[in-house]
Parts: sequence; C-alpha cells; structure tokens
Amino acid sequence: MTKAWYELDSRPTGTRYWAAVVRKQPSAILVSIQLLAILLLPWVESAYWGRAVITSLSLVAVTFGIWVVRSTPGLTWLALLIGLPAFIFEVWSVIDEDNTAVAFLAYFLLAIFYMYVAYGLVAYMFADSWVTKDEMFAVGAAFTVLLFAFAYLYGAIQTLAPGSFVGFAPGEHRSFLELLSFSAANLAGVGLSDIAAVEPQARAAVILEQLGGALYVAMVISRLVAMAVMRSRN
Repeated sequence: MTKAWYELDSRPTGTRYWAAVVRKQPSAILVSIQLLAILLLPWVESAYWGRAVITSLSLVAVTFGIWVVRSTPGLTWLALLIGLPAFIFEVWSVIDEDNTAVAFLAYFLLAIFYMYVAYGLVAYMFADSWVTKDEMFAVGAAFTVLLFAFAYLYGAIQTLAPGSFVGFAPGEHRSFLELLSFSAANLAGVGLSDIAAVEPQARAAVILEQLGGALYVAMVISRLVAMAVMRSRN
C-alpha cells in the first residue's frame, strides 16, 4: 500500500510535494481558487470573455473539490451531470447575449450545482468525529460556494424579472460582481450593500440566504465546539 505523504521516510519536494498537498488538503485549493475568482472579477467582468473565464475557473475548482471530498461515487457523477450542462449554457449565454432562456438556464443550473457542492462539503465536514486540517479549510470553501450559489440564483431571477434588484447604478440589471457583493452581505449577515431586492421572488431568495447563512454559522460553531469537548474528554 502506498504511504500517505506525511508517513514517508523523507519529505517530498517539488512536484511530489504539491501533488501531496492537493491530495491531503483539496478544500484549501478549492477556497483559494474561489477567492482568486472574486479578486479577478473586477478586472475581467467588463471584457467580452470575462464571465466565461470566471465561470470556467470556478467550475474547475468546485468540480475538483467534489471529486476529492465525495462520499459516494454517485456524488461526482451527479455534480458533473449538473455542472457540465451549466457550463455549456454559460458559455452559450456569453456568445448569444440576447437569449434570455439560455441565460436563465445557465444561472439556474449553476446555482443548483453550487448548492449541491455546498451540501457535499458540509456532509464531508460532519462525516467523522475528528476535525482535520482539510475540514477546517472546507468551512471556508463551503461558505464561498454558497456565496456564488446565491449570486447565480439572483442572476437567474433578474433574467426573468428585470428590475428585481436596484442600486445606485442605473439600469434594470445588476452586474455579477454587484450580485456577488450583495450575496456576501446577506450570507455573512452584515447587511451592508448598495443593492436591494424589490420584487417578491428576489426578496424570498434573500430571506433564504440570510437564514442559510445564520444556520451555517450555527452548525459550524456547534460542530467545532462539540469536537473540542470530545477531544478534551478523551
């Protein structure tokens, strides 16, 4: 049997070292790529190819994370079944900007895909009685995945009902960066945003995200506290 990287007689270097890090801490790679996508978004969003680049980066990251932390073989299969069509529709919507149906399908499928990934990460964190380093990174990864999930859901809503979200900038459509910032404000519970939901469907989605953010923080804190108590007792 091949030894784990931390059981080797000598510490791996170069390519072997980074391959070992990817195998042992995939959630760290996942959250890093998600944060990189957020940092790149202001620079590439205005470009014609920008949204496809960000979507490709995020989908690669999340698909990679799902592949590593999956609990059953069906998890990756289902994620790919949702994710690949979502990516195809997303690229299609970039090429054909006036096709409302394609844009809605792209946003909606991406929202479902990211929510499914978040579920997989949460299940991964609660799968055993010990908190590993990768599970700690999974806490942040699941949060960023939910962040993108609701941003895509808001994009789907405003595609069908323009004007669902209003802000200081004129127009009926908010940019994806604006929706992502709005999603972060709701998920984190800070409520600081220049965007507001004004249509019923948009407000309902905001309520779900606010509740989800509060429940996620409560679950994570209770999980970490319970594991700390169990470790101290043992």
